[in-house]
Order: sequence, then structure tokens, then C-alpha cells
Amino acid sequence: MSPGTTAGEPVLSVRDLRVHYRTAGGDVVAANGVSFALGRGETLGLVGESGSGKSTVAMAILRLTTPPGRVVGGSVRLGDADLLAMSEPELRARRWRDIALIPQGSMNSLNPVLRVRRQLGDAIETHEGRQPRRALRERIVRLLSLVNLPERVVDLYPHELSGGMKQRVCIAMAIALDPAVIIADEPTSALDVVVQKAVAQTLLDVKKRLNSSMILIGHDMALQAQLVDRIAVMYAGNIVEIGSVRDVLRDPRHAYTRHLIASIPSIRERRPLVVRDVRAPDLRTRRPTPAMVEVAPGHLVATSDLEVTVDG
Repeated sequence: MSPGTTAGEPVLSVRDLRVHYRTAGGDVVAANGVSFALGRGETLGLVGESGSGKSTVAMAILRLTTPPGRVVGGSVRLGDADLLAMSEPELRARRWRDIALIPQGSMNSLNPVLRVRRQLGDAIETHEGRQPRRALRERIVRLLSLVNLPERVVDLYPHELSGGMKQRVCIAMAIALDPAVIIADEPTSALDVVVQKAVAQTLLDVKKRLNSSMILIGHDMALQAQLVDRIAVMYAGNIVEIGSVRDVLRDPRHAYTRHLIASIPSIRERRPLVVRDVRAPDLRTRRPTPAMVEVAPGHLVATSDLEVTVDG
């Protein structure tokens, strides 16, 4: 079984994805042969600390990597097409329609001088051509209702919205064309805990209604446990463990995964915070992609310099 295999034909398949960032001291290897598959209707969590390569992988999948970063190898197959091999016009036609992004910072993603209706309308008309004004407005109102926003939001500017409302507008934009795959890049990280829960529930409801597949990027293991079907743990540009969320949380096999889980505060017992010194290697050093060992059906762990427990 290859890393990140799902039952049935995957809607998205990432194989040996490699992303480097050019620096004066040499190339930084931000994604080191990342491989996984995303099943239809599945939510896959991509989790790890800042700098582990999560967002780098997301941007590479969408071909949004900017200099000094560059994709140096691998494939990203969406259905029968390789996104990395497409021409720019072909790719623009696919983005939003087949694969969409919910960005991390809604404040930086929305145009501050355009009303919500204009921003959603532009996304729709770019792919579908000019629409009758009344029909377009009604469609935008329906989209906003899917993410629990009232009709009045149509005529507002981003600065007139709360953080949670802005994030919901970004979700509405991402689902405007019913994409098969949604990549949510830490969509709740800038929100307070109460709003996080509401936005997370909105994501789940929208995904279920559209029957879309989702990659949910984040570092909060507790939130991931509530939202995803499978989880892939990233460390230093590698996927070091991947499996069902139940298997990974109940029986973590990689030392780094155990450290992440141990960082979740417990409400059942009082215990001191354990601070561990887990240092990533120098990412300018070329490293082989670690082999993956299947320790249980669908549960794979990397063999690396961090301690790995393997049965048998």
C-alpha cells in the first residue's frame, strides 16, 4: 500500500511532491517527496507545527507557489488530469470550479474596497460568463445562506463584518462553483475559540451538503479530531504518520505525533505542561524521503531518526 491510500478511486492524488525555496545558503527543502490520496467525500487533516510544510503543500497543489519557492518534482492528479502539467489557462479554468481554496487570513484575502456581492459575483462570472443581475444576486444570497450569513451581508464591505463573518464569506466564495475538492488552510486559526467552533461546524455542513472532499490544514490536534476522517502528520517537510483519525490519536506510532497529542490540554486530569525539545533538521540538507511502514490496516508510519514503534 502506498502512503495515504484510500479505498476506491481517489478524487485527488499527490505523489512525490517536492518544493524547494532558494536561499543564499542553499535550497530549503520544504516538501520532501510528499504523497497522499484524498477519497471522495473524505476530509483529510494535514497537521504539524509552523514550518512543517503544510501550507507549502497546499500552495503547490494549487500551483500558487511563488518565488523563491518552486515545485521541483512530483505530480498532483485531480481526476485524470495532472495539475502540475497543465498550461496556465487550463489551470485557471480548473481553479474554483474543480478545486478551491479557503485561505487562512480572510482580512488579507477579501478586497477592502469591493462589496461582498461584487467579490462573489466576479468569481462566478469569471468562469460562467455574464449573469442577469437579479439572478446573480439571488444566487449570491443562497450561497451566503449556506454559510449562515444573512442577506444584508451582500451589500456590505469587508470592514463591516466580524472576523467570523469574513471567514464565512471566504467559504462561500470557495464553494460558489461546487468544487470537488476544497483546501482549507487553517481557516479558524485567526478566530477566537467560540467563533472557531461555529466556523468549523459551517465547514462540515457545507462539505456534507456539496459532497465535496476536503483537505483541512492546521496545527490544533483537538480541532482536527472533531473534523477529519483521516489525519496526516507533517514534520520537516515529510509526512511521518497517516491513518484514520481514530487510529492515529488512540495509537500514535511516531514520536513527533505523540508530542503533538501530548500538547493538547486535558479537561479530565490536572497535569503539568511537558515541554519537549523536538528540533527539525536543517532543511537545507538533502534528505531521502523516509520509507513508510504499515503498522495496521491503513495506518502508516515513517521510519526516520525519531523513535518509531512498529509491531512485530
